[in-house]
Amino acid sequence: MRDERRTVGGTTLAVLHVDGAFAAEWDFAAGVELGSVDGDFGGDQLGKGAGSGGSDSWEEVRVRADELIAECGAVLVRGLGIADAAAFHRTVTRFGDSLIDSYRGGNTPRATVSDGVFTSTEYPARYDISLHNEMSYAAKWPTRLYFCCLDAPDTGGATPVCDGEALLGGLSPEVRARFADGVVYHQFLHGGFGLGKSWQATFETEDKAVVEEFLTASDAEFEWTGDGGLRVRQHRPGIRKNPRTGRDTWFNQADQWHPSNLPPEESETLLSLIDSYDELPHWITYADGAPLTDEDLAEVRAAQRAHRIAEPWETGDIMIVDNMSVLHGRESFTGTRKVVVSMT
Repeated sequence: MRDERRTVGGTTLAVLHVDGAFAAEWDFAAGVELGSVDGDFGGDQLGKGAGSGGSDSWEEVRVRADELIAECGAVLVRGLGIADAAAFHRTVTRFGDSLIDSYRGGNTPRATVSDGVFTSTEYPARYDISLHNEMSYAAKWPTRLYFCCLDAPDTGGATPVCDGEALLGGLSPEVRARFADGVVYHQFLHGGFGLGKSWQATFETEDKAVVEEFLTASDAEFEWTGDGGLRVRQHRPGIRKNPRTGRDTWFNQADQWHPSNLPPEESETLLSLIDSYDELPHWITYADGAPLTDEDLAEVRAAQRAHRIAEPWETGDIMIVDNMSVLHGRESFTGTRKVVVSMT
């Protein structure tokens, strides 16, 4: 087992290479050491193998991955040979934290593969997905993200990452101050037909009382519309204290929720269908309700580009991201690409 670093600007992605004999002697789908008599899932020490002089034990892999996340905020584990969602699920659960089994309240299209395993996104392959912290608009968000590549694309398709503290440090004091006051996330969720996701799909229920209970617990403002839709407003900090380091970090999805984040032709078409931003599936303002300026958004996006790392996927890779420390996204791609995600 060995590790190396990829560094761009203030972002470092650790790449942990696992001895190939580990994958050869471990049946991830069954969760047992090959040749085991009793199928004990706790069998951590694998037999010796070629390559680095002996295969790595699971405990060594887990401990080293945790150390690298604490150091860098993100680690790509390469050489595990994960072949399917069941193997991924068994592997991720061995890190010890309970998997989130619902994406309730999430604003992006995502499908459930199995308990605690989701498609990373259903967004069209021809578009990039901008860098963001997962569910930073919500009252509760995932602590860690586990991505696994089950089928690598022909071209593109990487999951780029960017250190949130480095991004924040790349902004002018004036821009930082405006986001320090927070942002307001606005949603207009239709009741069955319209732009974007319906409130039923977003909250995984047909029961309005369940939705109201969820939003009240989230300190969100909301109102039902006469045509069966739902408006939601959530005031959240734009900058938070990073528990991993104790320092301030960028933690919001301001640029992603702004209409300018869409490809130009898509944005033009979408805006032509509405009379005001209030009719958009989602949009965003500063804390005082003022629209985000083009200048502030340009500065944020420039800082993202300056600290962005994109490591091409290889089939079987797992990437672990500390969600409060590191933003992630997705490059456009060609060919087939199957990346699944679990969250804790």
